[in-house]
Amino acid sequence: MPISRIAVGSPAEVGQADTLKAALAEFISMLIFVFAGEGAGMAFNKVTDDGSTTPAGLVQASLAHAFALFVAVSVGANISGGHVNPAVTFGAFVGGHITLARSVMYWIAQCAGSVVACLLLKFATGGLETSAFSLSSGVTVWNALVFEIVMTFGLVYTVYATAVDPKKGNIGIIAPLAIGFIVGANILAGGAFDGASMNPAVSFGPAVVSWSWSSHWVYWLGPFLGAGIAAVIYELFFINQTHEQLPTTEF
Repeated sequence: MPISRIAVGSPAEVGQADTLKAALAEFISMLIFVFAGEGAGMAFNKVTDDGSTTPAGLVQASLAHAFALFVAVSVGANISGGHVNPAVTFGAFVGGHITLARSVMYWIAQCAGSVVACLLLKFATGGLETSAFSLSSGVTVWNALVFEIVMTFGLVYTVYATAVDPKKGNIGIIAPLAIGFIVGANILAGGAFDGASMNPAVSFGPAVVSWSWSSHWVYWLGPFLGAGIAAVIYELFFINQTHEQLPTTEF
C-alpha cells in the first residue's frame, strides 16, 4: 500500500544541499513555465484586443503551455525530478517517492517561482494584468472541481507511467513530451470552462499579483485530489504488483 511508504523526513533535510538545489531547480522551472504560458496569453490579448476567450485563444494557450512545460520539465528532471507542479509533488509524496519535508520545500519554491514570473510579466508589459484563473459563465465550483480532479488525474497518471514507474523502460525518454501533451490536450478540453489549471502554483502566481481569489480553492483541492487518486491507483495496481515491460517489435 502507498500509505505504508509515505515518509515525513526530518527538519535537517530542509537544509541539505541537494534539497536546496532541487528546490532552486523547481523555482527556475516554474518561473520559465509561468512566464512563457501566462506571458503568451497576455501577448495574445494585446494583439487581439482581449481575444483569449476565442477558439484561437484556447488553441494558443494549449500550445504555449504544452511547449513551455515540455522545456520546464526537461531542464529540471535531472536535478529535482522536474515536478513543476505542487500536485505532481503531492502525487509523488503519496506514492512514497519524496518526503514531506522535501515536498514542502518544492511547494514553496514552485509558488514563489510563479509569483516572481507574474511580477516580471507585470513589469515587463508596462502593467498589464496577469489574469487569475476563474470560472466561465454557467460553470459552478463543483463543475470546475470535477474538471480539475479528472484533468490532474490524467496528468499525474502520465507522470507515473512515463517518469516514475521503475519498469518504464525507454518510454522515460519521452516523459517531458508526454507530460506537455496531456496538459495541452486538457487545456483544449477544460480551458473554456475553468481555465484548466491542473497546477496550484500556476493559479497562485496570477492570483497574488492581481489579488483575485474568487473560487481559488478549487484550483488547489481539485489538483491535489486528482493527483492523490492517480498516485494510489498506479501504486496499487502497477508498481506494487508484478508487471513486466512489454516486449517491443523491431521492424
